Amino acid sequence: MVRAGLAVAALLAAAPALAEDDVQAWSAATATVTVSDRVVVWLEGQARTSNDVSRLNQVLLRPGVGYRVSPTTTLFVGYAHVFTNPPGPARTNEHRVWQQATFRIAGDGKGVTLSGRSRLEQRSLVQGEDTGVRFRQLLRLTAPVGDQGVQAVGWSELFLGLNRTDWGQPTGFDRARNFAGLSVPLSRTLRAEPGYMYEPIRQRGADRHNHIASVTLNLTL
Repeated sequence: MVRAGLAVAALLAAAPALAEDDVQAWSAATATVTVSDRVVVWLEGQARTSNDVSRLNQVLLRPGVGYRVSPTTTLFVGYAHVFTNPPGPARTNEHRVWQQATFRIAGDGKGVTLSGRSRLEQRSLVQGEDTGVRFRQLLRLTAPVGDQGVQAVGWSELFLGLNRTDWGQPTGFDRARNFAGLSVPLSRTLRAEPGYMYEPIRQRGADRHNHIASVTLNLTL
């Protein structure tokens, strides 16, 4: 019995972990600038810390330009640069070209409202030769809380790799992001969106589960 117990313990110790968990903090700032009745400019910056909020892991810059095809639907095209500094592998610089549509599904934007965003990305890494194509689908639900302009916010985004690359993008499910929080007005044009995000990630070896304290500042001009 003792030998059997020791053998089981040795096997469990040698087996790879089924999942990795990390506590992170993400901060973001976005600006939506209306240039004309139809044209808008989108600016976004993000900083993400990982390893139990002990190191700056990723910095993202994402500008774009959009065209309003209707009061509830806007088409965008843009570019993103993503610098990643993971604890293990070498640092990476990623360049993305992206296209997206934002649209309202139900509601008027003041009461309970369901909206969506469909994004296609073409991803290139300096360290690789292939271009990865990834599709992202987000659904977002907002509902007023009280009469001071505060909203409850919940959204979920699914990431799907459409091809495999030499630098590691898988086909199929890549990750998901699930957020719950509040949208709080700070001024007529500025809102803060603090909350909690859960991000399961498919990766080589053990899958990863990130628990993220997230806050975003949204400026609309």
